[in-house]
Amino acid sequence: MKTYRGDRTIDGLEVTVDGISLDQNFDLKVVSEDGFEWGYEGASPAQLALAILADVRGNEHALANYELFMREIVSNFNNEWEMTAADIDEALENIGARA
Repeated sequence: MKTYRGDRTIDGLEVTVDGISLDQNFDLKVVSEDGFEWGYEGASPAQLALAILADVRGNEHALANYELFMREIVSNFNNEWEMTAADIDEALENIGARA
């Protein structure tokens, strides 16, 4: 099962999936050219939500749900966060994401 982690380091933000940098998925949609962020509602947290959902559930699901996932989940991340794919599936169910 995949594990997603985010951390604010002295060198900047780091987001990984199973220890490898998470693709920002700019080829799918550019929500923010500034890349990932979290802890508030905005374009950069939306880019992170899109990338996570695209990796977990695929592009179509990501495009349909990234704004909701950003508002309900990514905007509440602390400086360091971790979610498994199962955590993300459960969160999507709890926030009423489209299938």
